Amino acid sequence: MVYHEEEMDLLSVPQGYFIAHCISADFALGAGVAKQIEDAFCMRKMLFKLCGGDGIKFFSRYGPSCIPCSNVYNLITKCRHWEKPTLRTLETTLVDMRENAIDTGVSKIAMPMIGCGLDKLVWDDVKALIQRVFEPTDIEIMVCLWRKNGNKT
Repeated sequence: MVYHEEEMDLLSVPQGYFIAHCISADFALGAGVAKQIEDAFCMRKMLFKLCGGDGIKFFSRYGPSCIPCSNVYNLITKCRHWEKPTLRTLETTLVDMRENAIDTGVSKIAMPMIGCGLDKLVWDDVKALIQRVFEPTDIEIMVCLWRKNGNKT
């Protein structure tokens, strides 16, 4: 694994990267990075189609999982948008994403500080988890840090 952090907007990553972000199974996509991805890709419509029209039922059946859609990995870490994920649900989705990337030949993944904005996980714990999950691979992980009003968010 190659891991690095860059100060850049997630939606400005160079061509060749898949983008990963955390979402809820209700596909609210109404705040934070999820809203930016919804605005850029119309992701909600694609997710409902892939999940048979019901993300909650999908989550009830499969639990935390990764749904690749276009060049975006949607990490479903919780059922409803107001809930908070745990490191365990995040780990499950990261492993699912890793396996999909290996199976499909994806070699570069960009992500924000997943689970640490609105979801309130601790970045040091999440970073260690990402590095542990991807360590045995050749996949490049780029974490995009971007500034808003001069502060990292």
